Amino acid sequence: MKKTIFTLAVSVFIAGTMFIGCQSSATKVENAQDKLREANNNVVEAQNDLNKTRQDSINEYLDFKKVSEDKIIAQEKSIAEFKARIAKEKKENRLKYEKKLAEIEQKNSDMKKKLDDYQLEGKDKWDLFKTEFSHNMEELGKAFNDLTIKNTK
Repeated sequence: MKKTIFTLAVSVFIAGTMFIGCQSSATKVENAQDKLREANNNVVEAQNDLNKTRQDSINEYLDFKKVSEDKIIAQEKSIAEFKARIAKEKKENRLKYEKKLAEIEQKNSDMKKKLDDYQLEGKDKWDLFKTEFSHNMEELGKAFNDLTIKNTK
């Protein structure tokens, strides 16, 4: 009796598994089309996100570049004004200031070239460039301020 019940249970289980496992080809095609549509939607969303991120990066770079160019131009004007002021200094002092100004002008020019030559190469490299460039601009400004403060004493 146990053997009969066990055989019957196994037979019902196998028949149920076969019935559930068999799908019509139309159902399979429909499921595949649904998955394809969903995948295409995901690709479109990912492409839109990528385009937005790229545009944001470009806008951030252009804003940073504009601000940095303005700082460089302001620095150039300050250097020109300082040159006019030291023209009245003693020859010994004037030569010392002109030498230091030449170094600062060269660094300012190098910074301008570095900014113009930079190409966007990814978020990590952009962050590194921005940090280094800002630090160097700050140091250049401090060097110029130190030079001008010494002159006014």
